[in-house]
Amino acid sequence: MSDTRTDGAEQAPRRGFLRQFWRIVRGYYTSPGDRRRAWFLTACVVGFTVAQIAVQVRFNLWNRDFFNALEARDRAAFYGQLWTLLLIVLAAMGTAVAGLWAKQMLSLDWRRWLVEDMQRKWLQGGRHYQMNFMSDAADNPDQRIAENTRWATAMAVDLLIGLLGSILTLISFVGILWTLSGALNVAVGAYEFDVPGYMVWAALLYATIGSIITLIIGSPMVGLNYQRNQVESDHRFALIRMRENSEGIALIRGEVDEERGLKQAFKNVADVMKQLYSRERMLMYLTSAYGMIGGVVPIVVASPRYFAGAITLGVLMQIVQAFIQVTQSLNWFVDKFPMLADWRSHIARVAALEDTFENAANQEADQTINLVVGPDEDGNEVLAFRDLQVGHADGNVVINEANAVINAGEKVLIVGESGTGKSTLFRAIAGLWPWGSGEIRIPPPDKMFFMPQRPYMPIGSLRAALAYPGSPKKFSDAAMAAALERCALPHLVSRLDEEERWDRVLSLGEQQRLAFARLLLHRPHWVFLDEATAALDEENQDSMMRLFREELAESALVSIGHRPGLDAYHDRTLHLLRAPDGARLEVRRRTAQPRQRRKVAAPLVAAGRGALRRMLRRGER
Repeated sequence: MSDTRTDGAEQAPRRGFLRQFWRIVRGYYTSPGDRRRAWFLTACVVGFTVAQIAVQVRFNLWNRDFFNALEARDRAAFYGQLWTLLLIVLAAMGTAVAGLWAKQMLSLDWRRWLVEDMQRKWLQGGRHYQMNFMSDAADNPDQRIAENTRWATAMAVDLLIGLLGSILTLISFVGILWTLSGALNVAVGAYEFDVPGYMVWAALLYATIGSIITLIIGSPMVGLNYQRNQVESDHRFALIRMRENSEGIALIRGEVDEERGLKQAFKNVADVMKQLYSRERMLMYLTSAYGMIGGVVPIVVASPRYFAGAITLGVLMQIVQAFIQVTQSLNWFVDKFPMLADWRSHIARVAALEDTFENAANQEADQTINLVVGPDEDGNEVLAFRDLQVGHADGNVVINEANAVINAGEKVLIVGESGTGKSTLFRAIAGLWPWGSGEIRIPPPDKMFFMPQRPYMPIGSLRAALAYPGSPKKFSDAAMAAALERCALPHLVSRLDEEERWDRVLSLGEQQRLAFARLLLHRPHWVFLDEATAALDEENQDSMMRLFREELAESALVSIGHRPGLDAYHDRTLHLLRAPDGARLEVRRRTAQPRQRRKVAAPLVAAGRGALRRMLRRGER
């Protein structure tokens, strides 16, 4: 049910966390197109954070003056301080909102860069496809790009701003607290000595005790949060997989088994969450008591000097507020530990995906299949295999020592038993399969057009699906209509601008005929069909293949197929023959003799075919 693959990412929280984080943040601040914006937003964040600390310092001084006026029963000074408070509040509001804006923009922009960077790496060179065959690939890359990047960046900005604020607050208020607290006379037996700035030492001791207890209780939360992200991802994958395969599940009546699998996937989530909740409750004991006591401790510690008349009520309240600011700064680790644990798990998952991209890039650099683009020694455009060996990522050989040349305009059929590597050979030709050795010489990729058994149908208008992978604006309505009619899809002409999930609206046979309509529009020089007529009946298969020979007679055709009659539309056949050390490629030549078209194929034989053909040829705007 779920993707239970174990990858190297599971150990990520234990390895070089700071190095992982640096990899994610470095590119954003050094990227030529983004670094100016990144540094500007960072400067705004730092500037507004400093401004907020300055407001807090001013508010601390206000506490002293306000409570002194209250103690002295000075009505004028009291109301004067209220007006001062209004100005401080306005300044606090302005700096807080500005700081929030800077934080939000920095978080969003960093996430945008990271998502775009990872999407580019994922899509580069068909890497998204190759990762399916890599044993150590990070699982669920979609979730890592969409979700983990969001939390990794948002939490990072939040935590780093909080840390910066705590450091600045600590620097600002330690001096205030040290000055106000004075010296405490301590008697130990016959010895007496003064402890200068004793309130600072009290705050440090109070915060240290809290941090140590938090670390002891909360350290397992790092691993638990990583496990939580993993099992949540597995549960999500199981749900998506069931939705994508709902028809097959329904036909075979596999709902009971699927429900069992989904229950187990969520049970894994619940088990991890219970452990995490248990740790959070233990931390709650500490934080709830710590927070309540925190406001009383400074009063108790400073009370001897107040009762002795050494300080006024205003100074006492100023000490209390400074003590709270200092302890809160020192307790940043205590307060943010659950978030830190969660954040580390997101960073680890993002870093694991980056590791996969790096491993894939290394494989591409080390690949032994030499993919050569361009004509041969005689200047001819060809598809050629020279001492080609194709294997799997684990080293197992699929095709061994294939040698063949397919010239421009030739029609070649590749056949062989299931598992002999026909589709894998196509992947190697497309540059998607790096594992193997030897050489493949290919024509320019922009002249090549691959048609798999299940054509890809993008979400959107039928016009966009028909023009894919080109722009719908490239082809006229008349050309699109002609292509659909030639492929026995006239009922779709009126639906060109409808937006649907066409992979669900159209049958597989209709999708395959739509793929042939794409061929009529794009008119590539080299066409590769991988069981592209498997869903068509024999009559429609003949019609599509005959249409290809009529409209794209000069284009080369390389097909994979088992259907009877396909060989009649090809000049020769390449046989992949199973062997213990990998399939062998055997070349067999024949003369194409297309079968007579059956009368029932009349819908595809329009009287105005010649006119439609001319329209197609001039259909590109």
